[in-house]
Amino acid sequence: MVFSTLTFLFAFLPLVCLLYYVIPNRTYKNVVLLIFSLLFYSWGEPKYIVLMLTASLVAYIGGLLIHKYDELNKKALRKTVFVITVILLVANLFVFKYLNFAVKNINLLFDSSINVGNILLPIGISFYTFQILSYVIDLYKREIALQKNYFYLTLYVSFFPQLIAGPIVRYQTIEHEINTRKETFDGFIHGFRRFIIGLAKKVIIANNVGAIATLIYSGDKTIYGTQFYWLAAVAYALQIYFDFSGYSDMAIGLGEMFGFHFLENFNYPYISTSITEFWRRWHISLSTWFRDYIYIPLGGNRVKTGRWLLNILAVWALTGFWHGAEWNFIAWGLFYGALLLLEKLFLGKLLAKLPKFVCWLYTMVIVLVGWVLFNLTEPAAIVHALSQMFSFNYTNTTTAILADVNILYAWLYIPLGVICMFPWKNKINLSKVPEWVVNGVCLILFAVCVVFIIGSTYNPFIYFRF
Repeated sequence: MVFSTLTFLFAFLPLVCLLYYVIPNRTYKNVVLLIFSLLFYSWGEPKYIVLMLTASLVAYIGGLLIHKYDELNKKALRKTVFVITVILLVANLFVFKYLNFAVKNINLLFDSSINVGNILLPIGISFYTFQILSYVIDLYKREIALQKNYFYLTLYVSFFPQLIAGPIVRYQTIEHEINTRKETFDGFIHGFRRFIIGLAKKVIIANNVGAIATLIYSGDKTIYGTQFYWLAAVAYALQIYFDFSGYSDMAIGLGEMFGFHFLENFNYPYISTSITEFWRRWHISLSTWFRDYIYIPLGGNRVKTGRWLLNILAVWALTGFWHGAEWNFIAWGLFYGALLLLEKLFLGKLLAKLPKFVCWLYTMVIVLVGWVLFNLTEPAAIVHALSQMFSFNYTNTTTAILADVNILYAWLYIPLGVICMFPWKNKINLSKVPEWVVNGVCLILFAVCVVFIIGSTYNPFIYFRF
């Protein structure tokens, strides 16, 4: 189940809210959230719920043993349990997300015919695996307390707002809120407003600009020239931003409706004036996860230059690979790793001397090229798109429109997306706007979203690969 469907908006969400707020007892409130979270995840493929529950059980048992051997001061056993638990969790992710990829490349390399069958990717496995790993690692580092209740740990893992599209919520963020959170009417209203904003990002902007990118990339290659391939790159950049940040907004808003407070995941990344700044603003929960659990343990920048360079490239290769089991994702990660190295070594000092607009333009061109690498999995398609973008081939606009009149949506939704990617709301003092006006605007926006959902057949879910 996804948020941008009528089933979720008018059946699932009202029912879980009703039952949650009718029940006064905190324990039973958590039971309601757990049951509905498991229902949410099992809506499309019920069998994969067993996989998630098993992964949670592995972390739960591993956590109990880590805590037990810590109390007994048995360091070797404690470390052994930790390592085995992490290996089991990573192995589970590898089998279901990367085994097909590995076998395919082994067969190509050695001309073999190994067959493991078609292993389907469970939705959200990368998100919930990283959340479970953060619990186990933080427990081992003694940064959090042991969760003795398996069902509460499972609630943390499976909580439906952030289960399938993030943000990656660390256990320490909500450790105390599982039992001691306080729901308020103002918090519920504020959370619902945030949810509506995220929904609007998804169904009004992301879906419509995404259709433009899909149209050009899958269309007749003889029709579209340089300007239309740049148009496709901009459209996809807007799609993935408003889709992903929209889901994060909806997750944060839903969490607040139930008394949970998740950390921000996006901070207007398209206003960045360097690639370094971009990755401080984009998918914050993922970049900080890799920083804290991979980069710093490898030594970070506290090692010799050669090792430091290797650390950064390794982390960014893994970051790319996290997004999908294809070579283009690894190339995308290394692309950013190399650029970040250049900025750290000398390019950052040069950018600091240039006008901000030039730095912003440099960043946006790099980001758009990066999204081409990310979006297109076939090398030939990537080469064709990039060559078209930088070869200045003319496009006959009339021919392009006649090929598919839906291309005209670009002149409406892309400007809307560009306008909305800037932090205009930071310049508006909402405290001076009457509450009834804000609520009225949000309800109108919600109604518009419903109209778009009813009238649209294009509602892609980008994160099935993650």
